[in-house]
Amino acid sequence: MDIIRIIIAIILPPLGVFLQEGLGKHFWFNIILTILGYVPGIVHAVYIIARDDGRKVHA
Repeated sequence: MDIIRIIIAIILPPLGVFLQEGLGKHFWFNIILTILGYVPGIVHAVYIIARDDGRKVHA
């Protein structure tokens, strides 16, 4: 599932962050980064999706 989100993040970075985090601070920060430069938006989106901060529960 994460590979699909990463592909979405490369095409449209804010959507990738939204699918991972919802409408929080990371989403709005990514909007700003994407407006300022497309590549920083992609880097941030991929980082948000790829990080493992223990919030996911693996069954």
